[in-house]
Amino acid sequence: MKKILIIGENSYIGISFRNWILKFNDEYEVESISVKTSAWKEVNFSKYDVVLYLSAIVHIKEKDEALYYKVNHQLAIQVAKKAKEAGIKHFIFMSTMSVYGLNKGTIDIDTDKLPTNHYGKSKLMAENDILDLESEKFLVSIVRPPMVYGKNCRGNYDKLSKLAKKTPFFIITSSYRSMIYIDNLSLYLKVLIDSQIGGIHHPQNSNYVNVSEMFKTIRLQNKKKTFLFNVNPKILGNLLKWSTFFSKVFGTLIYTKELSLSSLNTNQNKYIKKNEVNFCKSIYKSEKE
Repeated sequence: MKKILIIGENSYIGISFRNWILKFNDEYEVESISVKTSAWKEVNFSKYDVVLYLSAIVHIKEKDEALYYKVNHQLAIQVAKKAKEAGIKHFIFMSTMSVYGLNKGTIDIDTDKLPTNHYGKSKLMAENDILDLESEKFLVSIVRPPMVYGKNCRGNYDKLSKLAKKTPFFIITSSYRSMIYIDNLSLYLKVLIDSQIGGIHHPQNSNYVNVSEMFKTIRLQNKKKTFLFNVNPKILGNLLKWSTFFSKVFGTLIYTKELSLSSLNTNQNKYIKKNEVNFCKSIYKSEKE
């Protein structure tokens, strides 16, 4: 039985992963702790096989920069060092697509990491320092998911879902996004844990997501009709510049399929594709469960 310690007991990914993985109740034992106080320092890490670090500062004002670096970088390093000293075999750090600093474009193996906000910068600093701790006895996995969505997920999916329930009108766009449904991310983490795979990972759904189709599918699951319309490219361009939400939703931003597939072997990738939740079902589960 694998014993997993989740750092960030109230995190969306942490709660979701624990609920998902426990359906394999004879294979895993999972516990979660908070690092909001210093009580975590008294926890005995030595009884665990895997530490999954999910604690993060994301949705706060950029001016509160010190908090980003305290939690996303400094605290992550402290926990990783404690895990290594306790003999933990596998440390998984949840990073972000934001380390690339892009709102649009295609990310491949040669794309530079140039984060533009404190969230991305603090996560990249943590990545580098945690990787420096790696040894033969301390395996490190860095996971950089794109936009995560699912039931009760905060962020841009929640905003899009709320908008879809209020209005039947939406813009037709030819842009695509790399996204990952929460259960698919949990599946990916299971593969990393089971196979003890280190390195840097870029998981995503098998298919890119068109935001217009996502809007339409959300409304369909809520039994609502949708009216899509074209917008003058200049007007859309101005919206992308004016609104962070619009730039994140309507600009194409993808991981190449090769980048996502390269960190696992053929059988592992086949296993994930066979067991992942497809797009339509993922929206149904996000809206109805």
